[in-house]
Amino acid sequence: MKKMIALALLLCATHVFSQTIGKVANSPDAFVPSGYVVTEKISGDLNGDKQKDWVYIIKSTDKRQFVENQFQKIVDRNRRGILIAFAQPGGFTLALENLSCFSSENEDGGVYMPPELNVSIEKGNLYLHYGHGRYGYWMYNFRYQHGDFQLIGYDASDNFGPVTNSDVSVNLITKKARFRQNENADAETDGEERFKTTWKSFTGAKPILLKRIKDIDDIDVLAMLGLRS
Repeated sequence: MKKMIALALLLCATHVFSQTIGKVANSPDAFVPSGYVVTEKISGDLNGDKQKDWVYIIKSTDKRQFVENQFQKIVDRNRRGILIAFAQPGGFTLALENLSCFSSENEDGGVYMPPELNVSIEKGNLYLHYGHGRYGYWMYNFRYQHGDFQLIGYDASDNFGPVTNSDVSVNLITKKARFRQNENADAETDGEERFKTTWKSFTGAKPILLKRIKDIDDIDVLAMLGLRS
């Protein structure tokens, strides 16, 4: 009996999944769920077929998430998500749907602005770049492979104004990571740093798939790869 119930649940889950991913429409707009708005659109070839695919950043319109911030202003704290539509003859197919993996652009930045998300497509890869002004940035590089958008690269830079204190570049294809640490405490501008470079290798990394990320702010890539000391 338990086996029959488990099989039924599996078939149900498969059915639900098939109703979303792989769905075909005349326009990517058709994939935007009710109760969501599109905040950004970019296009580019993501699956190597030389067709223009589309990436939508979407956002819920839940009125309950309009709250007062630390400056006594009402801001929209609805989380954001991502849709990716592949072009195909006569229309588009839904390749990825993650409705809430990004925080709101109106999160509390404390004494500074919250990180700013920028999405781009370069050489067939999807880049999610978080800029944090004078404090640096971090960036995720996803590639469509084995039927999923899989993380293949991660970069981060810790800055103090124009000076880079340290940075890291992780390649999940070669399974190597480069760490740089500025050893010139007197550096006052970009170019005056004196970096000590360290390379580390890692093995057995479990694929990090964009569709499975519940909250990208909680993804500690270095810890997941065993690279954080």
